[in-house]
Amino acid sequence: MAGNDGNQKKKKIAIMGASALILVAMVVAVAVGVNKGGSDDHHDSGSKPSTSSKAVQTICQPTDYRETCESSLSSAAGNTTDPKELIKTGFQVAVDQLKAAMKNSSTLKELAKDPRANQALENCEELMDYAIDDLQESFTKLGAFDVTKLDEYVEDLKVWLGGAVTYEQTCLDGFENTTGEAGERMKSILKTAQELTSNGLAMVTEIYNILMSSNINVPAPQHRRLLNEEEETPSWVNERKRKLLAATPSTIKADVVVAKDGSGKYKTVNEALNDIPKNSNTTFVIYIKEGVYAETVILDKTKTHVMMIGDGPTKSVITGNKNWADGVQTFKTATVSIIGSNFIAKDMGFENSAGAEKHQAVALRVQSDLSIFYNCQMDGYQDTLYTHAHRQFYRDCTISGTIDFIFGDAAVVFQNCKMIVRKPMDTQSCIVTAQGRTDRRSPSAIILQNCAITGDPEYLAVKDVNKAYLGRPWKPYSRTIIMQSQIDGMIQPEGWMPWAGDFGINTCFYSEFNNRGPGSDTSKRAKWKGVKTMTPEHAVDFTPGRFLRGDTWIKPTGIPYISGMVSV
Repeated sequence: MAGNDGNQKKKKIAIMGASALILVAMVVAVAVGVNKGGSDDHHDSGSKPSTSSKAVQTICQPTDYRETCESSLSSAAGNTTDPKELIKTGFQVAVDQLKAAMKNSSTLKELAKDPRANQALENCEELMDYAIDDLQESFTKLGAFDVTKLDEYVEDLKVWLGGAVTYEQTCLDGFENTTGEAGERMKSILKTAQELTSNGLAMVTEIYNILMSSNINVPAPQHRRLLNEEEETPSWVNERKRKLLAATPSTIKADVVVAKDGSGKYKTVNEALNDIPKNSNTTFVIYIKEGVYAETVILDKTKTHVMMIGDGPTKSVITGNKNWADGVQTFKTATVSIIGSNFIAKDMGFENSAGAEKHQAVALRVQSDLSIFYNCQMDGYQDTLYTHAHRQFYRDCTISGTIDFIFGDAAVVFQNCKMIVRKPMDTQSCIVTAQGRTDRRSPSAIILQNCAITGDPEYLAVKDVNKAYLGRPWKPYSRTIIMQSQIDGMIQPEGWMPWAGDFGINTCFYSEFNNRGPGSDTSKRAKWKGVKTMTPEHAVDFTPGRFLRGDTWIKPTGIPYISGMVSV
């Protein structure tokens, strides 16, 4: 009987784990684009095998939108019980329906009448493509299910599902301040998609939690081991990359050199992008010599495993001035946009010079998964650094700005970085962070560890008039943790600033742990429900080793990196 029990437990693990991954993938596929008119009369359980109906009901049980989950899965699943066919079918239907909806919907065509709404529509098409990409990546990397890698699969899926949630919300954000009913109609179009994406995140999160809290003996996950053995180093981290991160300009062996003085292959960064092979797993190095490069740079989704190295964060600078006031959507104001995965930048500067009076003006937008910025500088005013989505790590960087100058919905850790508050317009306050989590299960957060929050000399002269705060809740489940950091005295005693009324103040998660400096006194902090006191045990969960699983992809690069708490 003991042997049979063991076999049953192993079988249960495989079934539950595989079902979670398969159905989550299918649900997200449906979420990305399937909307067959919202009818609820096509889920006749009598036409389905009872096992299929029960499976759908079980998998939908932990979701926030259960009716939407059950009706959509029942209609999409059909009679097939082949897991791979379920994924393929659900994904293909999603892609087909999304393309048809974006191309043929009369509602979407009408949006083009408003210039800003037209931009928002174009952005939505791009953002939905990114959501599809996240699903494709999940599908490609799942492969044969291996119970020993359950938590690895789940963490990746949560990041990619969270990315899909983010992209959908970014689409809707683009319709703010547009005329007509475009925004409300787009909300209606995307309502089911957002619910289903949220449901997918709930499924993978809750089923994993059930497995981990049960007494079923799940084998220890392999990837938690520290990467001391060469065979455990990820394939994309090679000896060349490690040497490059330690290199000086005189010893760099780049694939292409950019130099304004003509000493390189190209004089502009954009010319160099054409040399990058598509979807490569081999690091491609662009050395950008000292100079100010006035151009808009986009490393699209096919530009993977790119390393950009400069002569210093104030010497090799890419600059631009696109901005909201001149009619450009925030999403498109970025001087540099990094989309392709596994990007690394070292000794580079990124700037948006539009100025405070131009409002939203992004210097750098990042959605590259597993991206690293080392000894870089991002300068702007409002919305300087857009940490848009996925996993990101910043080490020894400087970020300057005024309003919400670090914002987005990525899972991002800043370690040993400096945040500099600049002088805003006369009537403006300054806010360091505005985290954008819209789903309580999303694995995203802005984390500052052993950073310094300070003020530019010009700002310090007006700090009592233009007050500065650590952050405000851009979205309902905004999550920001500041720990082991130096906080200067220009930060207001209440620390956190409301967005509008009581929006998000009860559902956000804001916490400070073991900070120092005159601005670190928490005795007069905002008394919101969402402002939490953190224990040492909980704080460790937000260190890069645990929160980003950085030992598997940051540590092997050889950049300075502390996995856990910093000794200060």
